Amino acid sequence: MSALKLQEMSVAMQPVIRSNDPVELSFAQSVLVDAGIDCILLDQHTSMLEGSIGAIPRRLCVADDDLDDARDLLRAAGLAVSA
Repeated sequence: MSALKLQEMSVAMQPVIRSNDPVELSFAQSVLVDAGIDCILLDQHTSMLEGSIGAIPRRLCVADDDLDDARDLLRAAGLAVSA
């Protein structure tokens, strides 16, 4: 789902993963999308602007209602999730 669509819906979002690893983030997005959970990647452009030195991790966020399911899915896929 696009950021604009989520913003229009006024959906409260919570981060499930913070990372600078594009492969990990892409995998996590795939896991969530395959399970029917909408997600959005935040701070992608800010992270690139700062030179990708790792100072600003990207955040993968899901709607509050999907947070527990998303965490369970990502843990089952072997990923470390945000508390």
